[in-house]
Amino acid sequence: MSDEDASGPVDFHCHLDLCQDMRAAYTRCESARCFTLAVTTTPKAFARNKSMARDSHFVRAALGIHPQLVAERASELSLFEELASSTRFIGEVGLDAGRRFYPSFERQKLVFESVLALCTRLGDKVISIHSVRTAKQVLDVVERTGAYRTCVPVLHWFNASESEIRRALELGCYFSVNEQMLQSPRGRILLDTVPIERVLTETDAPFQSDEFGGRYPGDVTGAIRLIADAYGEDHAVTSDRIRRTAKQLLTG
Repeated sequence: MSDEDASGPVDFHCHLDLCQDMRAAYTRCESARCFTLAVTTTPKAFARNKSMARDSHFVRAALGIHPQLVAERASELSLFEELASSTRFIGEVGLDAGRRFYPSFERQKLVFESVLALCTRLGDKVISIHSVRTAKQVLDVVERTGAYRTCVPVLHWFNASESEIRRALELGCYFSVNEQMLQSPRGRILLDTVPIERVLTETDAPFQSDEFGGRYPGDVTGAIRLIADAYGEDHAVTSDRIRRTAKQLLTG
């Protein structure tokens, strides 16, 4: 059995470079055999993450331009475009219509549309997508650009209605979920609607509330418990199923 096949957690959306000790966070994921998608929030942050992940069996660094930073970092879109062909992994990208970030929403839409159009042209991208109060708008862009045809959209912390979840399934989306979101009614609706084969665990570390799991990358035990209970499975079986899905996406 290869290292990649060995048991271990899956953290399909976390910010290793924003942890207190970035190198220790990378080392921890590697030691835990944690299949990890280390998203970035700006294109300038990608080079260091890519270098850190270069010799890793389990961690993949993703190129991102976070919607919450578009107001200050939209000028980095040109750098994103230069770097996009160098990686299969894109994230964190998306839209955020929360009150604090709504003033930049029109610019966010332009950036996100450009990002997904580029990914569609390049093809074979795994894309971790942020969607605060923007489920419909995000899915509209996924569909309009054709990203669902040539890439794999993974919807991070997707708080949406059942109809929007079903639409996302029809577009081939996967869903990365964490313990905190699964405690909410929308999180339970998602698990009631999505087949286990489309579910991945995440922590969004270091940004989850201290009262839930996700205090460090790979801390998905609580999420696995909730997912397994929702599907009526043994916890170990659920963990193995999610790991197989992650391996398929990360090793392609």
